[in-house]
Amino acid sequence: MDEKTQVASLSVASNIILTLTKVIVGLVSGSVSILSEGIHSGIDLVAAFIALFAVKESGKPADSCHAYGHGKIENVSGTIEAALIFVAALMIIIEAIKKIQEIIYGNGGHVTDFGLGLGVLIMGVSAIMNWIVSTRLMKVAKRTDSVALEADALHLRTDVYTSLGVLVGLLLIKLTGWTIIDPIIALGVAFMIIKASIDLTKKAFAPLVDVSLPDEEREIIAEVLQRYEDEFVEFHKLRTRKAGAERHVDLHLVVAKYTPVVDVHDLCDRIEKEINERLYITYVLIHAEPCSNRDVECPVEEGLTSSCQSCQVRKPEQGSEVRDRKSESEI
Repeated sequence: MDEKTQVASLSVASNIILTLTKVIVGLVSGSVSILSEGIHSGIDLVAAFIALFAVKESGKPADSCHAYGHGKIENVSGTIEAALIFVAALMIIIEAIKKIQEIIYGNGGHVTDFGLGLGVLIMGVSAIMNWIVSTRLMKVAKRTDSVALEADALHLRTDVYTSLGVLVGLLLIKLTGWTIIDPIIALGVAFMIIKASIDLTKKAFAPLVDVSLPDEEREIIAEVLQRYEDEFVEFHKLRTRKAGAERHVDLHLVVAKYTPVVDVHDLCDRIEKEINERLYITYVLIHAEPCSNRDVECPVEEGLTSSCQSCQVRKPEQGSEVRDRKSESEI
């Protein structure tokens, strides 16, 4: 959790610097593409604060009001960040269209040479800084399975590409003198941001409606269960969901009718432990039930040869069962 907080704080600091610098350079130079990047970084700054809050809150232990923990706070954070990105894209599109109209009607659109040079410099520095910070964020996000940090990393990685796009646009304006390239580049930036917003919404919002874990993770759970298939009859009603970095799994495990409770408990513990080792932060709940509760014929009950070796081995002798009942009544 300390590492998650540290990288989230690093993102906040870098976004403060870049937002202020881009907005100032955009206003001085008159470049709408640089200003649009400033707006984008400003939204990223808000998102970075949200991510910082989310990672701190999600790390709190379960309490009486949140019996299943605070993991979904990260998903809420990611969804809000996706919405903010979309709003930023709309603002950039509006500004770019206004700039195109000004250029067409000859009412503006001039970008100073000084502004071009300064813009190229700040876009280059921005791309490098955001690449370094987003790479760091993504590594920690993958290692800790943090949706909030991954969302923040995606914001900054998008900023890298859009900064490079603006940089290329400014260079083209310098070479050609066509100022209309500036708002066109800004529109391209906006559409890239919208794409990032859609992708992030899909990833962050799905766990809020308890979507099952991905197929590859469900296969891992099935593999673990198959390792112990000689110790139970079958399993069913497997359900999975995710809350932030936490995974929740529950299932029904059918065991042989005469298996002692202590052995069933030990089996469940071993299954839960191995699933947790294979999948990061997984809480497993297993409901064990005897095979006699199933709507199937039991060969042992019918006096036939059993296909379930556990039942044959664990079935008590007839006399011992009577003695056990007698002892219980005496107690």
